[in-house]
Amino acid sequence: MLRVVHQQGTVTAAAEALHLTPSAVSHHVRELARELKVPLLEPQGRGVRLTPAGRLLVDHADALLARWEEARADLESYRAGMAGPLRIGGFNTAISGLIAPAAGRLRHSHPDLQVQVRECDSEESVDLLMAGKVDLAVVEPVEGGPPPDDARFEQSPLLEEPHIMLVPADHPLARAASVRLQDAAAEDWIVADPGTCDHAQRVRMLCAAAGFSPRIAHAAVQWPAIWALVANGLGVSLVPRLAEGPEGQAVVRVPVSSENLPMRRILTCVRRGSRRNPLIDLGIRALEEAVRDHRSRDDWPRSA
Repeated sequence: MLRVVHQQGTVTAAAEALHLTPSAVSHHVRELARELKVPLLEPQGRGVRLTPAGRLLVDHADALLARWEEARADLESYRAGMAGPLRIGGFNTAISGLIAPAAGRLRHSHPDLQVQVRECDSEESVDLLMAGKVDLAVVEPVEGGPPPDDARFEQSPLLEEPHIMLVPADHPLARAASVRLQDAAAEDWIVADPGTCDHAQRVRMLCAAAGFSPRIAHAAVQWPAIWALVANGLGVSLVPRLAEGPEGQAVVRVPVSSENLPMRRILTCVRRGSRRNPLIDLGIRALEEAVRDHRSRDDWPRSA
């Protein structure tokens, strides 16, 4: 509870995350402070923060939980067969491009393994990992996410994914073998509104790095909507390679040239110590196989 209070910043938010009442959380933290004979929380504005003693205790808790995950992983190795469940969380394009193919592969190779997939953004995936509600998360580095050296997690690179320019089929850029972002500087763009998704901010940052601010004519978040707007000649967009739209749309995906190739890093994230769990290891290896399948496709930019 103390770790969740530290993470959420208020007792009320921690109680909501733990599905408890605020009074129950306050009671347990007070009992812990009384048992340890040190104050653990102190006021900060409208919320609370950990005292130095509280932060020290959380550091030790992270180490203890990592050892507990290692113990669970070792015990799992003694289980006969490969029974589930294996709970995997990930964002939209990670599910469609990587997690779903990996889960399908596991279903055929290990029919007794129960793979459960949950769609959630990267920040929520980390929260679910902390709460023990998922075992493996596929995430991208986002503002507010855990740093690489976070003691609570083990994060490993899974894929550096290129972005691809999406243009109408009759657009002049559709005939190019590759394009630069600045080649579309004068075009109308289709990008989600700021604050609606991480991809919206990324597109603006990549265009700024290429030396221009995109003229955003239409706002859309879902990939089918973006595909439809581009197919009807209303603008261009920059999409991650794993993004998929409806088949039959009059769009062309053009690789962005290597001189300013925009990449997105995708990571696997697990609770520290749990990587040795054979079920989690099996899930990660299935994801890595899905990555190899994607990279073997003809339309994946070779310059990456």
